[in-house]
Amino acid sequence: MSVYINSGDQLHHEQAATLALTCPHCLVVAHITPQAVPRFSELNAIRPKQIGLVYRCDNCNSPIFLRHTVRNYLPTRIELSPQFIEIERPKEKFSYTYLPEQVEVMFREALSCYSNGAINAFVSMCRRTMQGVFTQAGESGRLRVFDELNDVRDMAEIDAESFAAIKRVIFGTDADPPPGLPTLDDDQCGVLLEVMKDLLYQTYVRKGHLQQAMVVRRFFSDEARSVKTSAHLEGQS
Repeated sequence: MSVYINSGDQLHHEQAATLALTCPHCLVVAHITPQAVPRFSELNAIRPKQIGLVYRCDNCNSPIFLRHTVRNYLPTRIELSPQFIEIERPKEKFSYTYLPEQVEVMFREALSCYSNGAINAFVSMCRRTMQGVFTQAGESGRLRVFDELNDVRDMAEIDAESFAAIKRVIFGTDADPPPGLPTLDDDQCGVLLEVMKDLLYQTYVRKGHLQQAMVVRRFFSDEARSVKTSAHLEGQS
């Protein structure tokens, strides 16, 4: 994919027509349109390794700031990496209702780190979240999570390298030899985020919803039996 700024200060992006992301302001997946591009002459003069671009969300018209790494400075254009960093990420949401307090506190911080682009802190808090899960659920819970993680790998078709790194994050311990926690890139962190959400949903939220539904079902069944019994007794009197 070719992304570059030409000598006329124009941004060229091969996938400009389909460039979309989740807007951090309106939380809608929308197309984005470039609004402010650094001047070619100024970039050539100072040659920064990274540059910032300002886009407009086509849904709510709010500004969106992206950062690109410069690949090469050429006489007529400045080539940029097609991979970008979102300066403002949309706030991640999750249903915490059924999570134990320790797990909830850790995962809230993990999502806050991710939303603010603190990737290493996000990875660390994901491990601490799962340590809380294993402390609460015991060895049997750890084995269930292991099986669920393998199911997620198959369903989501996670590549081997990313899966190995995510597995180390989730099942590693503080006693692991250096470097301890693996270093994940932005894409791998996105995969880790979705894996964490799924594992916590399967471990707590799904179970909580089912148990609540069973309680409600039994309540109405008991009520129906009570009404039926009362009606029967009244008929005998």
